[in-house]
Amino acid sequence: MTLKENLALPVGTTLDRFIMRKQEDFPYATGELSQLLRDIALAAKIVNRAINHAGLTDIGGAYGKQNVQGEDQQKLDVVANIRFIRALRNGGEVCAIISEEEEDVIHTGNNNGKYIVAIDPLDGSSNIDVNVSIGTIFSIYRRVSELGTEATMDDFFQKGTEQVAAGYVIYGSSTMLVYTTGNGVNGFTYETSLGEFFLSHPNITTPQNGSIYSVNEGGFNHFPESIKHYVELCRVRNYAARYIGSLVADFHRNLLKGGIYLYPNTLKSPGGKLRLLYECNALAFLVEQAGGKASDGRQRILEIQPSELHQRCTLYIGSKDMVNEVENLLVARDRPVRSSLAV
Repeated sequence: MTLKENLALPVGTTLDRFIMRKQEDFPYATGELSQLLRDIALAAKIVNRAINHAGLTDIGGAYGKQNVQGEDQQKLDVVANIRFIRALRNGGEVCAIISEEEEDVIHTGNNNGKYIVAIDPLDGSSNIDVNVSIGTIFSIYRRVSELGTEATMDDFFQKGTEQVAAGYVIYGSSTMLVYTTGNGVNGFTYETSLGEFFLSHPNITTPQNGSIYSVNEGGFNHFPESIKHYVELCRVRNYAARYIGSLVADFHRNLLKGGIYLYPNTLKSPGGKLRLLYECNALAFLVEQAGGKASDGRQRILEIQPSELHQRCTLYIGSKDMVNEVENLLVARDRPVRSSLAV
């Protein structure tokens, strides 16, 4: 390619430019939500840099403490948590935050901020030391408490249907930020030499059906009978089993290619294990905007009424037809499972 031809190529649409163009989608906002999304993107760039240095600096491995979930924290968990909280606090648009890494609500001091954020700063962090894709998940709500006061629990105990924006960042072979504001789903890939996210996946739609199932089959013996049956159906149908152990990475693949991610209740976690406010709701909002479905097996994820900051739930998410089939099996759970599998 000649220099003239190279210079004629379009640079592409940056995240900042895209956000500005879409600001008209929010007649009630005057730029605050746009700024908030930029703050998240800035923190993601900083965390991306730290992740890329994980093998070169003493930033990998365990931190030596447990988070509120009883999970061993990794050093990068702590780094990501600090970076996102700092960016959201300094941005001035967020009055309060809940994080997977913190037990209580984090009040930013920005009592005039219109938004609250629920975030998992670094999902799948146990995969850091083996160079497997990890991610960040975030969910944004308009506060319901009075401006000028501290945020209350009511601000966080809103149903997922009330989200104004949600998204995730995946740190892998490339770093991508995928988000929705209720008007479709768009993905942006980070160009490191320019330090910008560029629109690379406009108007993402997920296939209505798929042939990928993602579940930790190590827990198969502890699954509900109906989920065991569904997994056996997937095997008989020669579906591809793909499970990374990083929620963002598994969700991202299935969103683009079609498939279902299952995290059922087990004997060890009878209420499910994934967190409703900063994992399930955000991804449910995204998948519905892309034409998919998210359910706890009984109801739409976005219609679950939260009652705890770190509330857990089961999750079946992905292509609509596949989630519908799981729901139908769960509804019929009391009927005997047929001895011969339907293909």
